[in-house]
Amino acid sequence: MNAAPALVAYTAAIGFAAPHLLLRNRWTYRAPALAAAVWHALAVSFSIDTALTAATLATPTEHLHAGLLGLLHTCGLPEGAQQPIPATSDRLAVGLPVAIGIALVASFVFHVVRARRARTQHREAVDLVGRHSARLCATVLPYDTPAVYCLPGRHPRIVISDAAVRRLTPEQLGAVLAHEQAHIAGRHHLLLAAVEAFHTVFPWVPLARHAREQTALLLEMTADDRALRRHTHEVLATAMYEMAAARAPKGALAAGGHTVLIRLQRILGPRRAAHPALWGSVATATLVVPLLPLLVACPPGLS
Repeated sequence: MNAAPALVAYTAAIGFAAPHLLLRNRWTYRAPALAAAVWHALAVSFSIDTALTAATLATPTEHLHAGLLGLLHTCGLPEGAQQPIPATSDRLAVGLPVAIGIALVASFVFHVVRARRARTQHREAVDLVGRHSARLCATVLPYDTPAVYCLPGRHPRIVISDAAVRRLTPEQLGAVLAHEQAHIAGRHHLLLAAVEAFHTVFPWVPLARHAREQTALLLEMTADDRALRRHTHEVLATAMYEMAAARAPKGALAAGGHTVLIRLQRILGPRRAAHPALWGSVATATLVVPLLPLLVACPPGLS
């Protein structure tokens, strides 16, 4: 049985239909961390499916199981019966998926290294012109606009402008600092690098575009929720309003920015926690979705 048609259909469903369905669901704003995991699961599933589709199309007359056996033989591993030397189609069946995997890994490394370089340069500049505040556990920077952002990584920094120190109340300062600490503790910069890498390799796919945009928004909401554990909605909302005009440097994550309006509506609007049944079902689906391409390519019982 040739799995190519099913794999192509699954690729279209995940890459083009699934993003629009997910964007219509409002539960994502009630459980932003879970929703971000769903976007990443879809990206992983699409990547695996694309690799399997390329392998299947390269050997259209053979089932993928045969291609896997050929791969074992090519690598010099024992696999039972003697196999012939792989043909060109067999080499393509192995080379195309490997090329896709290498492209994704290389793109991820590129985005991580580039962002780290930008953060390092900015961190050195901040250390030169700013002053460390032991009370705030942050670096205070002379700047006329209220702003707070973090530089995550091995040597993280939270940077706050002196205008923010002057204009925000102690409660508001605590809320925005908790927001930035959530970004650092959650290693959100790596999650953003992952969706950036996915978009770089598959820029024409709606899933890649929406995953990048939504992950950035959902991670900000996740950090908001972390801050709301110790601070009121009004305190965080007013602090965000004060910093709405601030912009973070490249590689940094900030409490302000262009997503403030959506997040303010969420914070100040009616709040309804996600139902435990929703959490369980979506979490299960998040774990299963990346495995679906393997089930499509190699359904149980086929040889």
